[in-house]
Amino acid sequence: MSFFLVFLAIVLLGAALYLGAGMVRGRSIGAGLDDPVPNLPPVVLPSQAKPSDIDSLRFALGLRGYRMDQVDQVLDDLRDQLLAKDREIERLNALAQPRLEDGETTRNKP
Repeated sequence: MSFFLVFLAIVLLGAALYLGAGMVRGRSIGAGLDDPVPNLPPVVLPSQAKPSDIDSLRFALGLRGYRMDQVDQVLDDLRDQLLAKDREIERLNALAQPRLEDGETTRNKP
């Protein structure tokens, strides 16, 4: 019986310390970790990224893995570059389509 009372006292003391520490820091229970302070240089890709650029990327490690702000920025840049390339491919296909319909198979050399 005394073991149970000691265990209960330790659990109650730990809960009180946990709640007290949260109130001292001005946080509510379950607020999670703070957002990382962007004190590191951003991870940037060249405007025309190549596969070797992607292979050489390195992200800073945070408390729980890679810094999400850096990964999100690189993914946004990659999305924008892929979208620009897709638009360029569509534009070139639209230019080439009338030539294919006319039956032109040879390229005009300047």
